[in-house]
Amino acid sequence: MSKLSGAVAIVTGASRGIGFAIAQRFVAEGARVCITGRDAGALETAVKDLGGPAVAIGVAGKGDDAEHRAAVIDTVLGTFGPVTTLINNIGINPAYGPLGTLELGAARKMFDVNVLGTLGWVQEALRGGLSETGGSIVNISSISGVRPAPGIGFYGVTKAALIHLTEELAVELAPTVRVNAVAPAVVKTRFAAALYEGREEKVAATYPLGRLGAPEDVAGAVAFLCSPDAAWITGQTIVIDGGITLTGAGA
Repeated sequence: MSKLSGAVAIVTGASRGIGFAIAQRFVAEGARVCITGRDAGALETAVKDLGGPAVAIGVAGKGDDAEHRAAVIDTVLGTFGPVTTLINNIGINPAYGPLGTLELGAARKMFDVNVLGTLGWVQEALRGGLSETGGSIVNISSISGVRPAPGIGFYGVTKAALIHLTEELAVELAPTVRVNAVAPAVVKTRFAAALYEGREEKVAATYPLGRLGAPEDVAGAVAFLCSPDAAWITGQTIVIDGGITLTGAGA
């Protein structure tokens, strides 16, 4: 596979889970990647697993920290050259429960990281050459941004905002940069463990395809959106959900 040969990609929140699977797929298809995350040790291990500094580097920091974002871009420019691809995978969900009792400080933090942090990464990537390279952006949303998800309602609000941000950016950055999103249902990661842990078989049975998602399911769709095969696709959100939204069942 070499559909991403020559690509220089930043994948945020990629020391494990969906982000790491995306980075793996990108390296397998010929890209060089910079991964980010808060845990420097986990990033170091992930970089080794990806193949080392010839194809992957890691920069630790918080996604809502402007200085961190700037440092990542400067590191990529100095190591691999101009940015061609940005995968926005940062996201937090520090609160569970009804919106009526949601602590507003937690809501602000979610919006700062999940939405404004994503926009900040886009702005930095543009500084890093994205608009000159004919680049591609993919934002990782969620089916909770497509339909109500009681219990994680405000997380869904931020992911819905991310979908609209994707559409706005697709119009503003065209024709040079394509911007799309993916909206996964429950994927087996540490981040989503509370949604299935201890009852995976029961949850999986509600999906027409009979299983929960794997990080690789998302990675394949993201790689497609960044490849020449998707050259006439922008402003779209691909739902990756094993068919769950067709049934009306909970995610």
